[in-house]
Amino acid sequence: MEVFVYQKYDEISQASAKVVADTINSKPNAVLGLATGSTPLGLYKELARMHKEEGLDFSHVRSFNLDEYVGLSPDHPQSYHYFMHENLFKHINIEPQNVHVPSGTTKNYQAFCEWYEQRIEECGGIDVQVLGIGSDGHIAFNEPGSSLGSRTRIKTLSKETIEDNSRFFDKKEDVPIYAITMGVGTVLEARKVILLANGANKAKAIADAIEGPVSCMCTASVLQLHPDSLLFLDTDAAGKLKMKDYYEWIQAKKPGAPAGS
Repeated sequence: MEVFVYQKYDEISQASAKVVADTINSKPNAVLGLATGSTPLGLYKELARMHKEEGLDFSHVRSFNLDEYVGLSPDHPQSYHYFMHENLFKHINIEPQNVHVPSGTTKNYQAFCEWYEQRIEECGGIDVQVLGIGSDGHIAFNEPGSSLGSRTRIKTLSKETIEDNSRFFDKKEDVPIYAITMGVGTVLEARKVILLANGANKAKAIADAIEGPVSCMCTASVLQLHPDSLLFLDTDAAGKLKMKDYYEWIQAKKPGAPAGS
């Protein structure tokens, strides 16, 4: 696990976008795992800029989204299908048939979840998985108490998650209670994982994930077990880390770090 602390949100977005771009440039048919929410918006904006201005090519890229609300159609303004199209897919040259977002309206959720896992495997597995983190430490919709070996399935959302996400809906009662989500075990199988967090409201969750015990009560803590996980944080999100100074020291002294760092 590598921890990168930056002063500004834009720096998080640019640094994480470089990791994704480097993956695509070294493997044009890379498989990306993508997250929704406000945190990765800057990352997606930067990838769109790199496509437009630097020729970053998504024509052979495959993507799999982490989750989707149960009951929302793809054209619903708060669905993750709609989010991804508006914030990334329509701005790059990814082929529609290469885009995978869980179905919130399938008539057979168990069969769909099994197919989703199989489809990831057929594509060779996820090369780089983008994650955010909930204020209670969850990744995707793997709420506290989720099995650390879980696979794609339906989850009942916690009251805290519903409260956190209610800002995107007209009223809290409109937030779906269920979601289909990749499991913790699915996420762990990605070759590289990048997690983004900004803001003081994420500081406790980040501290628990990085420096706390590996526990189902903070599903992001499982990244301590991943061989190649990168965490991009702003100073507020890193505010409760006991070893923050050491993480910054490591990055400053890495080979290739700017002189005088």
